[in-house]
Amino acid sequence: MKILLGHNYYQHAGGEDRAFHADIDLLRRHGHEVIEYTENNAAIERQRGSVGLALTTVWSVRTHRRLNRILRAYRPDVAHFHNTFPLISPSAYYACQQAGVPVVQTLHNYRPICPGATLYRDGHLSQDCLCRSFAWPGILRGCYRQSTPATAVVALMSTAHRSMRTWQRLVARYIVPTEFARSTLLEGGLRPESVLVRPNFVDPDPGPGEHRGGFVLYVGRLVPEKGLDTLLHAAERFRGRRLKIVGDGPLAGMVQDATLRSPDIQWLGPRSTVEVGELMGAAIALLFPSEWYETFGLVVLEALARGTPVVAADLGGIRELVEPGRTGLLFPPGKPDQLAERVRWAFEHQAELAVMGQAGRRMYLARYAAESAYRSLMAIYHGVMRPVDSRMIPGVVDVPS
Repeated sequence: MKILLGHNYYQHAGGEDRAFHADIDLLRRHGHEVIEYTENNAAIERQRGSVGLALTTVWSVRTHRRLNRILRAYRPDVAHFHNTFPLISPSAYYACQQAGVPVVQTLHNYRPICPGATLYRDGHLSQDCLCRSFAWPGILRGCYRQSTPATAVVALMSTAHRSMRTWQRLVARYIVPTEFARSTLLEGGLRPESVLVRPNFVDPDPGPGEHRGGFVLYVGRLVPEKGLDTLLHAAERFRGRRLKIVGDGPLAGMVQDATLRSPDIQWLGPRSTVEVGELMGAAIALLFPSEWYETFGLVVLEALARGTPVVAADLGGIRELVEPGRTGLLFPPGKPDQLAERVRWAFEHQAELAVMGQAGRRMYLARYAAESAYRSLMAIYHGVMRPVDSRMIPGVVDVPS
C-alpha cells in the first residue's frame, strides 16, 4: 500500500510529532511505501502578522499545488494527516479529493471545535465556543496565542470550512486516541460514524526500568495548560524530594526562576528520545499535572511502557490510562497541595509504587504495543479505500462505513 502521511510541525516538539513519526516507522516496517508531506511552524516567525499567513491558514495555495503534483506522481491509496494547522491548511483535503484519494485525519487536540485547540483559557477550562457556528467568545478573549487577530483567523478558517462542509465531506475518517476525546468532538458536531478511537502506541518496546534514581519526573511542553504553575507550586513543598523537568516552551523562564528558589527542582531543557527514556526508567514516578482535556497524553503511555507509575491530574480521558491505585495516582487538577501529598506518599511507599509500575507495563503490553496499533490502522485505511475488499487481507477487520 502507498500512504501519504502529512504533518505540520509545531515550534516546540511534542507528542503529536512523536505520534507522526511512530506511524511512519510502523508502516514502513510492515512494507508499505510512505510519502511524507510536512511543513514546520518555524516559518511562522517570518510571516507573523502578515495577511499572507492569515490567508494560508484558511487556504494554502502552496499546499494545494504541491500536493496536486505529489498525488499525481505517486498515486497513494490513502492520505493520512496528523496536523494541518496552520501552514498545510484544509486545502490539502481538496487536493486529495481531486485526486480521488480518501483522507484520514488524526485529531490530537480540539482544533475543529475550539480556536485555541485545548478548550482551555486564562488558567481554566472553557467550552464557550463548543456548539457555536462562529467562535466569537474565543476571539474576544484571544484564546489562540493570546491574540484577538490571530484567534479571529483561526475562527474564520473553522467557520469557512464548516460552511463549505469540508470537515463532513472531505475527511472520510477522524482518528482520536480516547473515548473521552471522541465524545467531546461529537458534542462539537462531528458525525459519530466518522470518528474512530485508535489509541497512541509506543514502539519499540523500551523495556522496564530500574527506577532507582530517587526523583520524580515531568516531561512535556512548558505551557500553561500543562499545569506548570501547579507543578512548581507543589515542588516548593517537596522538602528534599527531587523533581526533574524535561521540555521547553513559553514558560521556560518561570521554570528557570523556580530552580533558583528550590534546590529540589532541576530543569534539564529539551532532551532526546533516548535520554527521556533513560530518565523515565530511573524515575520513581512521572508527574502529569495537565489542566486541559488531554486527548491522550503520550508521555503517560511512554512512562507506563517503562513500568513507571504516573501521578496525574484527574481530568478528561486520563483514567483510560491511569487507574488510581493500580497504575498510578490521581489528584484534583490545579491543586498543588494534593499533588505534593501524592508525591510524598510515592516516596514513602516505593514497594507499592513498584507494583503499580508493573501493572502499568502489563497494560501497555496488552493494549498499546505496536502490533495492535498496526492492525487498527490497517482496518481504518481499508475501511475508506473503496476499491479494496479488506476481507481478503489477513489480520484486517473491516471498520463499518
